[in-house]
Amino acid sequence: MSVAAILKHKGHDIASVSPKARVTEIVNTLAERRIGAVLVRDSANQMLGIVSERDVVRCLAREGAAVLDMTAAQLMTSTLHTVTPDASVAEAMQRMTDSRVRHLPVLEHDELVGLISIGDVVLARLEEQAAEVDNLKAYVAGNM
Repeated sequence: MSVAAILKHKGHDIASVSPKARVTEIVNTLAERRIGAVLVRDSANQMLGIVSERDVVRCLAREGAAVLDMTAAQLMTSTLHTVTPDASVAEAMQRMTDSRVRHLPVLEHDELVGLISIGDVVLARLEEQAAEVDNLKAYVAGNM
């Protein structure tokens, strides 16, 4: 299974905020949409970074309540690890593991086409394994 298949099932909706968005707005967006991260994009829709729940929690531990007055630009992780739609689920999982991230923007020809999470990747991997088991059962039973 590929990242493109994940996006076909999940959709291409991408939550993003302005670099000037306050942390309170970011947290509300995360809670309302029940997601773990938002991309930070400028007025030209260029990706500047990503703000995840982890970023908020780490900054809260370091800065205390002052984090609520910070902006996305101050809080975001500016190093973005990305993946292409033709990457396999295993490749995406490896990229997340190696980079220690839980979200990967999906770029096709340098254009943002989606955002996948570790949950998306794990679900896809479980579906792959279930299909493999079903195929093996059918093979052993002589139904192939």
